[in-house]
Amino acid sequence: MSALQLCTQVIFYRVPGFEDVLKLVQEAHRLELSPRWEVDDLIFDEEEYRQNGNIETLPAAERDLLLSGVVLFRRCMLACGRGIASTEALAGAMRKAGLSDVVVLENALDVETLKVASALPRHSGSERLWVSYGSGTNTHDADFRQAESGLLAAMAEEPRLCLRVIGQLQLSPAFERFGDRVERLTELSYVDYLKALSQTDIAIAPLESTLFNDCKSNIKFLEAAIVQVAAICSPRAAFLTVVRDGQNGCLAADAAAWRDAFLRLARDDDYRRCLAEAAYEDVMARYAPEAMVQTQARLLFGVPVIREAQDLRVLMANVYFAPRSFGGATIVAEEMGRRLVRKGVKVSVLTSRPSVADLPDGDIRYDVDGMTVFASVLPDDQGGLGQLDNPAMAARFSEILEACQPDVVHVHAAQGLGTGLLRVCQEKGVPYILTLHDAWWLCERQFMVRADGRYCFQTTIDPAVCQACVPGARHLADRAVVMRQALNGAALLISPSQAHRELYLANGIAPERIVVNRNGFCWPERPRRKRTAGAPLRFGFVGGTEAVKGYGLLKEAMQSLSRSDWELVLVDNKLNLGFQSIFPEDWSVRGRLRVVPAYTQSGLDDFYDQIDVLLFPSQWKESYGLTVREALARDVWVVTTSPGGQSEDVVDGVNGTCLPLDGKAKTLAEAVSALLDAPERFADYANPFRERLATYDMQADELYGFLKQASGRTI
Repeated sequence: MSALQLCTQVIFYRVPGFEDVLKLVQEAHRLELSPRWEVDDLIFDEEEYRQNGNIETLPAAERDLLLSGVVLFRRCMLACGRGIASTEALAGAMRKAGLSDVVVLENALDVETLKVASALPRHSGSERLWVSYGSGTNTHDADFRQAESGLLAAMAEEPRLCLRVIGQLQLSPAFERFGDRVERLTELSYVDYLKALSQTDIAIAPLESTLFNDCKSNIKFLEAAIVQVAAICSPRAAFLTVVRDGQNGCLAADAAAWRDAFLRLARDDDYRRCLAEAAYEDVMARYAPEAMVQTQARLLFGVPVIREAQDLRVLMANVYFAPRSFGGATIVAEEMGRRLVRKGVKVSVLTSRPSVADLPDGDIRYDVDGMTVFASVLPDDQGGLGQLDNPAMAARFSEILEACQPDVVHVHAAQGLGTGLLRVCQEKGVPYILTLHDAWWLCERQFMVRADGRYCFQTTIDPAVCQACVPGARHLADRAVVMRQALNGAALLISPSQAHRELYLANGIAPERIVVNRNGFCWPERPRRKRTAGAPLRFGFVGGTEAVKGYGLLKEAMQSLSRSDWELVLVDNKLNLGFQSIFPEDWSVRGRLRVVPAYTQSGLDDFYDQIDVLLFPSQWKESYGLTVREALARDVWVVTTSPGGQSEDVVDGVNGTCLPLDGKAKTLAEAVSALLDAPERFADYANPFRERLATYDMQADELYGFLKQASGRTI
């Protein structure tokens, strides 16, 4: 399943339609790969299959097993909807079975076979002249009988003629009288088979006259030709396309023709040698790999698309991605991807996906607004450093990197995906950029919030303090080494705010290696709806239930209020992941409480129309604060902690209220009470500093320049 996601062409070669196979065929169709089912035998038509006399020579159980596969082969062929046949006759049978799109790609020669053949010594000749017949399975008895009587007659008339059978064959007792002139070789490797074939004088390819055999390829003639052994073949369709009777081989339709061909080849060394040499020249001109590429394969698969010089290719990585749009970093990554696509950038994305019961854990590829997304199930139970590096994800990323061939990799939130992605980039020499959405690269606790929910307040990280904070994590020293290697290997580091940049500067990042690229957001698409006069003041909270976002502090503060002239709208941001996390019955407040589902980007205006004040009591120095900017752009007052990236666009007392990072519910409750005491300020309130806010377009323009710079390409 994972390999299928990286394909541009997919062929199901001689594959039966078992349920797991049909799931792959269905997936190939979803990916719009237009799969083809390929075969070189008529194994999908039971009526014609039964016309093959060889079938009747098999034991009943083996015959029934072969025929039972016909239905499965046909099922897979029709599920694919397009076909590849090795002969024109076989292509016609596939069309008759229901395929309208069938192309012919003949069985041909390969580099390895040609290499083996070229290394074989030339047959030096002997008193005896050996006729070889190769049979790979026990289903060729009826075919051999086409040449049998002619061969018996020729061997009786010409005592130098001998027979070498390579493989399985029920030989007639009539051959017993020739004694050691008949030789049996079995269970040969393909290399040994070619060697044995090369040490004979005449190769034969008898086939009974059936549609089944007209559909077979001429591979036996090709094998004889490349070891320069003259061949006699039945006049079946595929042989007629390449064998020129009496010029590069012999065609024999009946016993007399077989006898005459054997005798002439046995008695005329020059004739035998000329046929072998002509066959070699003809076969190499038509069936060598270079010839097949230019004639048949090129018509089927086309040629690789030449990349335009101005194209920039970016492979992004973020732990979540649409349709699992969870968290501010994800929204930023999605929006940057969309805008880069509009600039002509080819954007691919690596992300995670949940494990689904009816699907294997392989990768799934899908498209989002012009971006190609590869989603992988994250491995479980890897432990501290294993989870940090995630070698399984690194291996998948390596294949995706090879398939996408990006100029630069842009990693957003890598938690879960692992730093192994960056190791792969370093190994393959692909430059990468890191956007530092949080403190994960510096601290085991992603937001530098201790187990008690309080902010760490370290500026320069002290490993001894960290070890005391996470005493069970023995890997912290190794973690610091891994993270420093990842940071040092980046072509550029990006911070969404100046406050967050200063944190990384304090921890040894050189100033020239880290830049600020302020996050944009979705600006309002329409004017804000006017607040209803005299209505209770409406507060909103979007941070979820995490302590770091101040959920517990908010709950305590609102429950401490002795008044009821307010409403609080809580967004449950877990609902779009399939479960509920906020339960109103757990709250005891005097005001009105409402829990609403997480909104989409298209629902931003509707959500902010429901509130007058956004409460953002985050308990750490946020790297940015997306919802703060969304609210400020929609003339919603913001109550936020400070300092940190969340407060950089808030002017205390003008477009919001700034609170210290003291972790006290009383501080938030007093700020809320102060706003409740002055509801008139919200009657016609408008943020006077809206023009200072960044936009996604501004962010994308700046990011595009950084990506070009990191890629080293002038575009």
